[in-house]
Amino acid sequence: MKVDNNTVWNEASRAGLLFGAVSVACLALREVSTLSGNTFLVTAASVILWVVEFFGCILLMKNVQLKFRDKYEDVKIEDTYRLGRRAALLSGLILASAQALFIMKMPAESMNTLVNQMMSSMELAASERDAVEGMLDKLPLLTFIFQWLYCYLYGSVLSAIMSRYIFLQKIFGNEDQ
Repeated sequence: MKVDNNTVWNEASRAGLLFGAVSVACLALREVSTLSGNTFLVTAASVILWVVEFFGCILLMKNVQLKFRDKYEDVKIEDTYRLGRRAALLSGLILASAQALFIMKMPAESMNTLVNQMMSSMELAASERDAVEGMLDKLPLLTFIFQWLYCYLYGSVLSAIMSRYIFLQKIFGNEDQ
């Protein structure tokens, strides 16, 4: 089967859904860990889940691109790169939406605790508290935009690296690794 634009979008949507599901699961587990109230547990869970998500996406990208390369004939490096970039765009949309939703559903007392921690850690004056609280209304939107941008850029760079890597494996005969 030949690769066309629709095929790349279809495969990218499946991959994006997979990447997004893994990322949202890690995000949800981080949120669940905050319910414990134990600062060490929350920090440890955040670090561990970030590492799992970061390196898990690398392995998933490799596997998705390998399967795509093997499933269709005449797949080029550009095709696998487009697949990964589009999957990153779609998975970023899923993760950014979930993260914005978590922020919108955050209880008011948790948001006040967050503002108080930010005020004390940044040593801001009390007059600047109003500016910080004014920004809180825009926090879900800003989180959505920056998370989506981060996911897209990370996925694009990862896709560029992995697309070349899997074709170098094919050229040099190391496909088993």
